[in-house]
Amino acid sequence: MQSLGLDVLFKGKNFVRLLGGLWVAVRISLISVAISIVLGLVMGVLMTGKSRVLKAVFRVYLEIVRIMPQIVLLFVVYFGTTRVFGWDLSSEASAIIVFSFWGTAEMGDLVRGALISIPRIQYESAEALGLTTGQVYRYVILPQTVRRLIPLSINLITRMIKTTSLVMMIGMVEVLKVAQQIIEANRKTSPNAAFGLFAVVMLLYFAICWPISRLAGYLEKRWA
Repeated sequence: MQSLGLDVLFKGKNFVRLLGGLWVAVRISLISVAISIVLGLVMGVLMTGKSRVLKAVFRVYLEIVRIMPQIVLLFVVYFGTTRVFGWDLSSEASAIIVFSFWGTAEMGDLVRGALISIPRIQYESAEALGLTTGQVYRYVILPQTVRRLIPLSINLITRMIKTTSLVMMIGMVEVLKVAQQIIEANRKTSPNAAFGLFAVVMLLYFAICWPISRLAGYLEKRWA
């Protein structure tokens, strides 16, 4: 046990602290995904509309999110807004803003793809029955879109959970930061603690993400 550095895991409340850090990462992910789903649905519908201006704006937004690393966005929101606008944002609020900004773009593109994949005849048939545009989306299009999006949304959750490891760069104490604190505190007594603790962190992420990933695969097969 000591050769792997796992002995420090059972000292005091170290393991409980790791689980607490993992919950921080999961909490940020869940809040960000919930916001992203709502805003992404609106964005996806607008992206399939007829307004060229909105399409151009959303396309630029999407490209910015895809090109710019999340760590840069975190620095801009957490450090930049404080100096430029004088806002006193907490690290958690900054993380939620950045991940929601990223997730909304990803979700909006997924919604756009799901909407355009629905045959045009369904729109026309619904309109022929006398449904308004709002009713067509509410009763015919969106239920099918949501059904197709659920597996993809679940995959987005796992990506967000893994990417939350970046929030330690803005001083947030999540699972990776807790592991580093434990390693530093036991550097002399347990020089191999880094190997064991980071292996445990990897397993904790796996324990959270693997069931979610399997659920996405199950839903894709069930609704194929």
